[in-house]
Amino acid sequence: MRLSLPFLTVAALFSSSAAPASNAVAGAGTGPERDGRRPLPRVVPESVGMSSSRLALIDDVVLSGIRAGGFPGAAVIVARHGGIVWERGYGTLDWQSGVAVDAERTMYDLASLTKVVATTAAAMVLVDHRKLRLDERVRHYLPTFSGGPKDEVTIRDLLMHRSGLPAGRDLPKSGRPESGRKAVLATSLVHAPGSEYEYSDIGLDVMGFVIERITLRPLDQFVRRAVYAPLGMRSTTFRPAPSLRGRIAPTEAAVARGDVHDPTARALGGVAGNAGLFSTASDLAVFAQVMLDRGVVGRKRLFADSTVRAFTKPGPAWRALGWQTCPGDGSCGQYLSTRAFGHTGFTGTSMWIDPERDLVVIVLTNWIHGRASGGVAPVGVVQDVRADIVDLAALSITDGGTERALPWRLRSQLQNGWY
Repeated sequence: MRLSLPFLTVAALFSSSAAPASNAVAGAGTGPERDGRRPLPRVVPESVGMSSSRLALIDDVVLSGIRAGGFPGAAVIVARHGGIVWERGYGTLDWQSGVAVDAERTMYDLASLTKVVATTAAAMVLVDHRKLRLDERVRHYLPTFSGGPKDEVTIRDLLMHRSGLPAGRDLPKSGRPESGRKAVLATSLVHAPGSEYEYSDIGLDVMGFVIERITLRPLDQFVRRAVYAPLGMRSTTFRPAPSLRGRIAPTEAAVARGDVHDPTARALGGVAGNAGLFSTASDLAVFAQVMLDRGVVGRKRLFADSTVRAFTKPGPAWRALGWQTCPGDGSCGQYLSTRAFGHTGFTGTSMWIDPERDLVVIVLTNWIHGRASGGVAPVGVVQDVRADIVDLAALSITDGGTERALPWRLRSQLQNGWY
């Protein structure tokens, strides 16, 4: 059921002369008003039915990953009922500088979290404004994406990774984004549309091109105006300015600090539907909260509650529209509800949102930065740490009742495959 709240106007989203939104953002759930500088209020865990002692175990989990050389630092936020119950920066931005991670200020390369925080979010806005139809053929919006079976690929196929496009491909390294764009659009299908699931960066890049064609604006400009500005997400951006580099956790040594790690996004100029976004844990908490609030931003709507439900409903292979849902394993742990949704990023990031528990868990690391001694740590380190944090957050919920039993050993205690 839609609440009687006005949507952010089409003129404000599509007009090139419209000023970025600067309105205060009302707090979600039971929290007080917030203005973008302090996105979500801090609350005592017990005030929202959680256990402080259980949440404190997160420290041991993250520090074990750092001691194992899995990543130099991490930012973790757990929020419930619109308030932050756990917010910590751990370790340092890299292995050399000694600059401490700050959950509010440290910016991470989000990698594939871009797919939901930018591309899917923009698609949700456009669906609500009736500018985008999920079951329309992609060629309706992008005539150059056509020919043979490509003619049958729909927007829904792209978002559910069932377009038939491959996972990725090598793009020209000419330094001209237009060359990369042409190569993406010329990519041949490897499956019949809708027939099989294959996680595809290329498919989300095409989705980004669709958004740009509809809005007549670059993806980064549209999503900043339509999503980040209304939410006060001031540290969320593609292609961070040089002035922000001191706040950015680096990725691989061969990639300059502040440049996107993903080679496809780099070939597309740093702004792509599959990767390229940088953000803080604090900003992501605000975005996650608007998803829990069913699209409400203060006294207006970013998108309808029915759209939130449609985009996050589990489908084949535990995929929703852009979003991943929780199969009860992997980075979402074992204790979230079947309604939980989220995503991960190759650089070592994750965000999980559980509407049934009104819970948000964000973990940002730069696992891909490698060990201090050289080489990248086994991916199992960051996978186990992320899953343990989600499990501890879920098992910290008491709602005034008896605590659920903890597993006999956490993954980060077993450390299988860490060395």
